[in-house]
Amino acid sequence: MTPLIVGIICMGMFIALMFIGLPLPFAMLFPAAIGILYIRTPAIAGQMLANEIFNTFTSYAFTVGPIFAMMGFFASYSGVGTNLFVAINAFLGHRRGGLAMATQVASAGFGAICGSPPASITTFAAIAYPEMRKLGYHPSLAGASVPAGAALSVLIPPSGTLIIYGIITENSIGRLFMAGIVPGVMLCVLNIFAIAWMCWRHPEWGPATHKHSRAEKIASLRKGGLIEIVIVFLISMGGMFMGVFTPTEAGAVGALGMLICTLVTRKMSRRSFVSAMMASVRTNAMLFLLLAGGQMLGKLFTVATIPQVIGRTIQGLDIPGWGIVIVIFVVFFLLGLVVDLLSIVIVTMPIFYPIVVNYLGYDPMWFGVALVYLISIGGITPPVGNGIFIMKGVINDEEATIGALFRGVWPFVIAAVAGLLVMLAFPPIVTALPDFYFGR
Repeated sequence: MTPLIVGIICMGMFIALMFIGLPLPFAMLFPAAIGILYIRTPAIAGQMLANEIFNTFTSYAFTVGPIFAMMGFFASYSGVGTNLFVAINAFLGHRRGGLAMATQVASAGFGAICGSPPASITTFAAIAYPEMRKLGYHPSLAGASVPAGAALSVLIPPSGTLIIYGIITENSIGRLFMAGIVPGVMLCVLNIFAIAWMCWRHPEWGPATHKHSRAEKIASLRKGGLIEIVIVFLISMGGMFMGVFTPTEAGAVGALGMLICTLVTRKMSRRSFVSAMMASVRTNAMLFLLLAGGQMLGKLFTVATIPQVIGRTIQGLDIPGWGIVIVIFVVFFLLGLVVDLLSIVIVTMPIFYPIVVNYLGYDPMWFGVALVYLISIGGITPPVGNGIFIMKGVINDEEATIGALFRGVWPFVIAAVAGLLVMLAFPPIVTALPDFYFGR
């Protein structure tokens, strides 16, 4: 068999192993090792497998993701998300759908220190959802607004997914972070418009609450964790953007800063600290195994010449570049319905990145942000939106059926698709800020 046929068979083997429930890192490692063994030799396959695992677990560049993840866990387990929601709610809660709108803004703020959609969902499902239901919000609006807000975490820096994209494709993480700011803010605004539209169509879905006084608003800002988030974000991200810190150092400074803030304000107990550290260890162990498996699968794709064959085929087609990109994005959207975002990026970048960036000439910053934006939409879209099922698993509300949650999520999906189309039509929305700050 030719290397290409072996690569295709091993790709099918990977998909089969993934769907029968084998842990994803091993579903990637086994077919990759078998394919390289067949194409090359057992000695080369064993050496590549050992090297990829060792290099991944000892790579300084790969530590940037775990360190930013630790910062997010410190924030999550210390209750920063709770206080942040209370602060934002003091300004928006008196409007129709105001609590759901406050959830979007608070999710954006929480994303600035967390970068993980599942962590954001579990945090605000425990904070915002009970408050909305207590005040008479319909489960469709209350339940859908939380995972929709969590999607902001993949765009607002420090996005864990953009970090992995930058590592795999060897792009500047600082530029990627800055490229995600405007799309992240745009998606937050679009989500708020979607909530306003739902409350216009169904006024009973999001009843208004009492208006807070100016003194209450000021007090909520002092107690709400907003000051800590701004300080940590400015020191960590600002230092990285100004060239004072590398991305890894920025993550370490952010994690230490968040820990100090939570200790000074007495929001972090000993039990919370231990829980945050254990959650960070578990998540990072999984992440490194995923990266090792993805690197090995990428080696198989290269040895099997899959990206080169696809690239030459595309060059021979009489189709404009934007048409090919749309087809690729449709594939990513469909993958986002059934596979988690991080796994998609790790598995598919060795194939699609050379095609879009090297063969078609698209900006890697634009492609990375648009890709992450698109897959995050798939994460909340019926019938297999992972974010919706995570939300259902966290809350304890018989009225919040899967059908009710999916009914409420459609306006958010439509708003997000509109934002994606704007990004496709006007790429400078993504690239202008990093190009202006860092230069082309």
